[in-house]
Amino acid sequence: MSTETKTTCPYCGVGCGVIAKIDANGTVSVKGDPDHPANFGRLCSKGSALAETVDLDGRVLHPQISGERASWDKALDLVASRFSETIAEHGPDSVAFYVSGQLLTEDYYVANKLMKGFIGSANIDTNSRLCMSSSVAGHRRAFGADTVPGTYEDIELADLVILTGSNLAWCHPVIYQRLAAAKAARPSMKVVVIDPRRTMTADIADLHLAIRPDGDVSLFMGLLAHLAGTSAIDQNYIGTHTNGFAETFAAASALGIADLMERTGLPSMQLRQFFRMFQETQKVVTCYSQGVNQSASGTDKVNAIINCHLATGRIGQPGMGPFSLTGQPNAMGGREVGGLANMLAAHMAIESPEDCDRVKRFWKSPDIARKPGLKAVEMFRAVADGRIKALWIMATNPVVSMPDANAVAAAIAACPFVVVSDVLQETDTTQYAHVLLPSLGWGEKDGTVTNSERRISRQRTFLPALAEAKPDWWQMAEVGRRMGFADPFSFPAAADVFAEHAALSAFENDGSRDFDIGAHARTDTATYDALAPFQWPQQADTDARITRFFSDGGFFHADRKARFIAVSAPVSDRTNADFPLTLNTGRIRDQWHTMTRTGKSARLSAHIAEPFAEIHPRDAMEIGVSSASLVEIESPYGKAVVRALVTDRQARGSLFVPMHWNDQFAAKARIDAVVAPVTDPISGQPASKNVAIAARPLKVESYGFAVSFAKPQNLDTAYWALAKAVGGWRLELAFDAAPDSWTEWCRAHFGIPDHIEPLGYADSQSGNLRLAFFDGSRLLAAFFLARRPVAVARNWAIEQLTVQHTELAKRFAVVAGRPGAGRMDPGASVCSCFSVGVNQIVEAVRGGCHSVEAVGRELNAGTNCGSCRAEIRGIIDGCLAAAAE
Repeated sequence: MSTETKTTCPYCGVGCGVIAKIDANGTVSVKGDPDHPANFGRLCSKGSALAETVDLDGRVLHPQISGERASWDKALDLVASRFSETIAEHGPDSVAFYVSGQLLTEDYYVANKLMKGFIGSANIDTNSRLCMSSSVAGHRRAFGADTVPGTYEDIELADLVILTGSNLAWCHPVIYQRLAAAKAARPSMKVVVIDPRRTMTADIADLHLAIRPDGDVSLFMGLLAHLAGTSAIDQNYIGTHTNGFAETFAAASALGIADLMERTGLPSMQLRQFFRMFQETQKVVTCYSQGVNQSASGTDKVNAIINCHLATGRIGQPGMGPFSLTGQPNAMGGREVGGLANMLAAHMAIESPEDCDRVKRFWKSPDIARKPGLKAVEMFRAVADGRIKALWIMATNPVVSMPDANAVAAAIAACPFVVVSDVLQETDTTQYAHVLLPSLGWGEKDGTVTNSERRISRQRTFLPALAEAKPDWWQMAEVGRRMGFADPFSFPAAADVFAEHAALSAFENDGSRDFDIGAHARTDTATYDALAPFQWPQQADTDARITRFFSDGGFFHADRKARFIAVSAPVSDRTNADFPLTLNTGRIRDQWHTMTRTGKSARLSAHIAEPFAEIHPRDAMEIGVSSASLVEIESPYGKAVVRALVTDRQARGSLFVPMHWNDQFAAKARIDAVVAPVTDPISGQPASKNVAIAARPLKVESYGFAVSFAKPQNLDTAYWALAKAVGGWRLELAFDAAPDSWTEWCRAHFGIPDHIEPLGYADSQSGNLRLAFFDGSRLLAAFFLARRPVAVARNWAIEQLTVQHTELAKRFAVVAGRPGAGRMDPGASVCSCFSVGVNQIVEAVRGGCHSVEAVGRELNAGTNCGSCRAEIRGIIDGCLAAAAE
């Protein structure tokens, strides 16, 4: 008998509803929940592949102390005693928690309560600091609270949608599809994309502004100055509901058109076109994400955007407002419970004595933190210099994701006591744990998350807990009990944590605080299990409803008015003679964070299987890098080696490198080791999008590609990048010297038994070598070597791991690295949802499929999440252009 469970996707901040099904044989499958108001049944490629990531491979099964298995009691006693001893000797600020937007709200709540209310320090920060903290700071400056005014529906209702610093098609694909569907239904809707790169999101744009890095503040200052001279300004709204307009307008008007052109890199015609579009359109939504937030001027960018919406009164009404697109599944939930070092629980302010007293009384805590703690970059500096002597890291991988990552690794390695709670045994961070605690994974967890539009949804359990894995909230509650705080941490279940969180939100809240879910303060296990998605606020004795903020004022500063924030245009060019290029880091379509989940999926690894750098053709020519060769990227902080992707989608002078790869999947690809620890002075968010670097070709003797049934081990080459594949693994390689025997090298790294001899050939003149190892009719491994990047039908070669090779001709085809006559190579993967390759799409176009829709009907490509539709359109256009020549 099969069972279905409604739960929530664990990836980005869209917060899609998922239906997880377990068949009678135990097989897990997933589909979108058609009733969930975030996605209405849609899922992206990552969400569609969730069932492929719930395997047991690599999981932490038991608590460990110094790498040895221990009981939960022994491990928790050690954590409690070491933290207590450290606090007793060095004070509460000598310990810290570094937590994650991957945690559930219940986990976050207990962590924040323990640190701020009972340890008495605010040294709890989160990887959300790297993601959305500039939005938090901008909201608080403008609105008096961290309030997202609008809803996803506003994006569909708007007549003009501005996407700035957001590759929506790849990073929030379901919202992109909602936007694309709205635009298709209402072609008069306009979309502006503001991004230095021409990303796949630009496919939908009526106007693409290829802005200079960090030119956003100047652009929106220029927009405000323009609007002030038009009828678009809402003088009534400004006078009734805001303060500070005159000073803000004076700062904005100081920039003339020549200044704007210089600072944004945009021609005057495009600037004026953008200004007119905003001026003439009442229903405007401005969506922004990491390109705005991850900046040394991120908070000012957020306020420059909000200033334009306040000035026009275009906020809090259907189809209007600034909209922060959250990066993580529960960054919003973490903000609600005060998971950032400079916030209290329930959107209360740590700098407010009244709020501190209120939370202390509610928690009945002995004391409470009354000043901000250390933000992420500051926190790891404090670990490095010895101020922090005990550190608990939960559900995140800072050795990969923090800027100046090598220094972070060194700091953690030197810390006297490190606890890591994770689901995986081997990550770049777990290796430094004195105590490693096994946490529940997605499907085992039970709790809530909040998405970008303030909608709280349940993540429900549909799989049994693996071995001794426990909820994160339970781990922290048990440590709290062992530290002497038994009653405050005696939560029987996650429902009880949620109920207390809801009660605190309503405690002494007369409407002066935005976050209020008092309607759920009496939640018990039965109502918690049945909890439907709802949007906050939902005060006691009220029903769930769609809400917007600020159409009639009602801001959360003491005078209930918003604040215009006078910002100044920053100096955005960080390059110099030694580091003349600009590095921009970010996400790609089918991977997530540091690949601890998505790296398990062969389907998700097929689209882009190795780390890369997008480089403009002119820049590539000047530094001597050819397409598919290797490029070394260097800053004063570190180096990385990635594959060169030469493309005119990338602006001159800049390189784009994804942030996902790490030491578990590649040799030297932790790009955040290159990123400088520069932060926004207000939010503390690192500037990951504007880093001065140098780039040069990596000189190697030969390149390799391999497929292997067994996971390759102990790789020690100049470059390697490993990815899961159907039936095994795929591996990209480069060598700076040849071993004594390539056959023995393959045996050592691919686990080939001594009695199995390879089929293959070697050409000493060309440098080409091919080896294939068969055990009976099964391919164990195939290895291809060349002096240039290996030209092999990669996806076809991978398929050979799953087919029988009873005929000699089939074996020789493997050695050749391409299918024989009459057999198709699917080509590089384009559609991950349906595993469709570029060659299949080309064949469909040649067969008469001349639109994305036609290709979808023929191959299904582009019909699920839709994030590959821009690529499909590009392939179609290329084929038709070639046919016309």
